[in-house]
Amino acid sequence: MELVEHLFRREAGRITSVLTRIFGIENIGLAEDVVQDTLLKALQQWPYSGIPENPSAWLFRSAKNKAIDILRRNTLNNKYSEEISALYDSEWKFSAQINEFFSENEIKDDQLRMIFTCCHPELPPESQIALALKNLCGFSTKEVAKAFLTNEATITKRLSRAKDKIRDGAIKFEIPSGYRLGKRIKNVLSTLYLLFNEGYNSGKQDILIRVDLIKEAIHLAELLIEHPATEPGGHRAEIYALLALMYLHYARTPARMDDNGNILLLMDQDRNLWDRKLIVKGIEYLEKSASGDKLSEYHLQAGISYFYAIAENFQKIEWGKILNLYNLLYEMNSSAIIGLNRAIVISQLTGAQTAIDEIKRLSHEASYGDQLENYYLYHSVLGELYFQTGNYPEAKICLEKAIRMTSSEIEKKLLNGKLEKFRKQNFVSNLPTT
Repeated sequence: MELVEHLFRREAGRITSVLTRIFGIENIGLAEDVVQDTLLKALQQWPYSGIPENPSAWLFRSAKNKAIDILRRNTLNNKYSEEISALYDSEWKFSAQINEFFSENEIKDDQLRMIFTCCHPELPPESQIALALKNLCGFSTKEVAKAFLTNEATITKRLSRAKDKIRDGAIKFEIPSGYRLGKRIKNVLSTLYLLFNEGYNSGKQDILIRVDLIKEAIHLAELLIEHPATEPGGHRAEIYALLALMYLHYARTPARMDDNGNILLLMDQDRNLWDRKLIVKGIEYLEKSASGDKLSEYHLQAGISYFYAIAENFQKIEWGKILNLYNLLYEMNSSAIIGLNRAIVISQLTGAQTAIDEIKRLSHEASYGDQLENYYLYHSVLGELYFQTGNYPEAKICLEKAIRMTSSEIEKKLLNGKLEKFRKQNFVSNLPTT
């Protein structure tokens, strides 16, 4: 049932978070099992009994009842959270506390506890993201594997090792404070950024945009803004900048595909379809991000998105200002991907050949060569640039490489369309003149 899956995606992270607090972080697997059982129960009952008037409340109530049953059956066999263990001598206190755990404010705090736990610096970065996708976003192991472009066995091992590390390292299920918050906030924001990107440009073969993930990343970032713990230390300015980036990108999603499921690039998008309310929200967050004294990558990326958003049309984009921001961004993080995007902007200002020369310079650097050579967009961008210079044979070679490298059927469709365009143009240019 599509509705059940949508609800499960939206509520799974919230339910898992509160159950993890109840059972204790060392029993996070048990929390996951209860959430899975709750989904199965809904899938079994709702087709026959009908969808409840408040399906979200039904899911939470079912999960809570299951948790209470487990706690009462296993009082002597398992160690649960200290908050719960101290209540077993009083049925009244026990029931009251469980109900309190499932209150809205407590659930919000538990979601923050979960993301800070998933993003603990003792965990490898890839494990942090995998845990967040699994326990905050309701991803199945198969979906996590697709997001990482790997197999389920690899992700299962990665998640298992991360849970062992949490248990053996006595990692607490908490919202850190002071210097510990500062050490972990970077990991949290990186994870939310990657979560957003998976929604904005999905790694799934048949889906480009996953709005549920976009909304969840924004929701979690806004939870960070609302919590008092993020106020000291200038952390909020960076969170505001990330939210500005998310909203300004999110605003463009209605125009990124046509009615036939084809990707529309920025120059081909109908800007009337862009969500102006989301753009306004993004600009508001961008203005708030200027309150701090720290300039982050998110500030610069949000600034780039701002100039795209306010331009009346593609021809009126202020490419010079965007290049200035990319120059600063490249100084801050001279990654191959940022260098590639910077070269695309250069092509708008000084032509395709200059951009090709810049990209080739990047690809010849030892630290970037393999990254770019194995990245399908590198070949796709080069193909487009070669096409603009009239070098059709080289454009064809690059496009064919890009098609072989991407696993996305939607991306393949776009690239094949470009390739057909190149073939037709090359045919016309080679016709004999009369």
